[in-house]
Amino acid sequence: MAACVLLRSLSSNFFTVLPLLSRSAPLSPLRLASNAYFGRTLSSSSRTTAELKYTDKHEWIRVEDGGIGTVGISNFAQEALGDVVYCGLPEVGTQLAQQDEFGALESVKAASELYSPLTGEVVEVNTLLEDKPGLVNKSCYKDGWLIKMTIANPAELDTLMDEAAYERYIHAIED
Repeated sequence: MAACVLLRSLSSNFFTVLPLLSRSAPLSPLRLASNAYFGRTLSSSSRTTAELKYTDKHEWIRVEDGGIGTVGISNFAQEALGDVVYCGLPEVGTQLAQQDEFGALESVKAASELYSPLTGEVVEVNTLLEDKPGLVNKSCYKDGWLIKMTIANPAELDTLMDEAAYERYIHAIED
């Protein structure tokens, strides 16, 4: 527990310095990070990510039949975070507005808040992440999902980026 508090204390400004989850990014994250980030693409041409919508804070949502959305973080975000060691997720029944903070991920590098891509109610959390938070790194679009939520306002989906727009967004913040 003390290690988590220390990690949060030391890394609370990670995304201020490495602005992956902020619109007003004064510095490019790649200028501050290692050269391993140069030339990265989404690599998401698989069927798993074809129907995803993305936020500028690097969360994704996949809307399934029945109006339930599965939420996770993008490959870009999980690479920037490094090895995830803890996932703090909300309780089932939590009501969220679009862009509300709903949890946090802690990694060996930093702690990062999670933001709801849409308005709705949490109907399920990925309980596998309690014992295996590294699933976020290994399978961020499949087994490493974070929450499932209802979609209270489907029109909000139009405010999110499709894969092509998100890839352009990533390239813009890399330059």
